[in-house]
Amino acid sequence: MPYHHIYYMVIHMKTTLNIDDQVMKRLRREAARLDTTMSELVETALRRLLAPHHMPDPLPPIPTFHAGRTLVDVANRDSLFDLMDER
Repeated sequence: MPYHHIYYMVIHMKTTLNIDDQVMKRLRREAARLDTTMSELVETALRRLLAPHHMPDPLPPIPTFHAGRTLVDVANRDSLFDLMDER
């Protein structure tokens, strides 16, 4: 049995962390909700944080088109209403 203990200690390292009380309370609740240990939650969070981040593929360029000349300055409300009344 002592060999099992030594093997476990080589594979798993015990570490002391200082965690804010409010964070610890939330960690306990989440561990209970998920029926897991706080250690497993912390380890999972750290693995996700330290995992290489995949950069998303760049977006394709926005399509452009030429619709001819502008008929009216849309910032000029009066000219826009005049054009709309003509049609």
